[in-house]
Amino acid sequence: METNKPKASASLFLLMMLSISSCSAFNITKILENEDDFSTFNQHLSETKLADQINKRSTITVLAVDNSAMGGLGDDSSVTKAIMSVHVILDYYDKEKLTKLAKNNKSATLTTLYQTSGLAKNQQGFVRISTDDDGITFGSASKDSEMNSKLVKSVAAQPYNISVLQVSSIIGVPDINANPSPQTAPPPRKHGKEKSPSSSSDDAADGPSDDTAGSPDDSTADSPDDSDSDEEKAPSPAKHNTPPKPKEVDSDSPSTSPAPAPGKSDARATAAEMGVGFVAMGLVSILMAFF
Repeated sequence: METNKPKASASLFLLMMLSISSCSAFNITKILENEDDFSTFNQHLSETKLADQINKRSTITVLAVDNSAMGGLGDDSSVTKAIMSVHVILDYYDKEKLTKLAKNNKSATLTTLYQTSGLAKNQQGFVRISTDDDGITFGSASKDSEMNSKLVKSVAAQPYNISVLQVSSIIGVPDINANPSPQTAPPPRKHGKEKSPSSSSDDAADGPSDDTAGSPDDSTADSPDDSDSDEEKAPSPAKHNTPPKPKEVDSDSPSTSPAPAPGKSDARATAAEMGVGFVAMGLVSILMAFF
């Protein structure tokens, strides 16, 4: 039984060492520190924190670019991070495996770290590879992109965890730096105070709008004197709407107004009275003749 204890302790120690080594299988920064030609590329990996994301992966391929071909990244750190993450493939590919894949398929599409960011669009998060007589070429899988980066050599490899391959230039990705912001429509231009449809006196008080302020004719016709109140502007009801009051006649004083002309009914009544008078006079004359 005692002989089994050393074996158990040795097995536990090996498991601990394996677990530790698996947690820190590689460090991309230290790998590139040994290569002076990739110091700029290594610096960008550290500044954008992409080195931390790479080291957390168990299987990865880095397409490194040497210092002479690192131009064109710009000064925007977010754009630099996006372009750099396109050069990190989420699988292990050394030169032999990549060559075999390209020859068998003529072309292939590989997923990059930029695809995991949630910012990729129009296949920006993928890289295409193709092979021809000149070797293996890389390019963005995004539409209208060029196959512009050549495989140069293998820099470092730890099968099957990390592979660092040198490519000839930065892989161009169309519109990867485009970040359009929604344009806010400008507020409508005001041309003066809004007029109230229910009050015409308010229109007069407000005066002419900005559109007609420059016209002397309109300003004299439509703009009353501001010193007058609303009551003074409105016409007096007593002057215009009430009929003239008839002149009072004093009952004690004689009337000087002429008598009104008789109407037709009065003329008929007068004629009837005259006829009755003539008849009465005739009867009286007859009676006097008998007596």
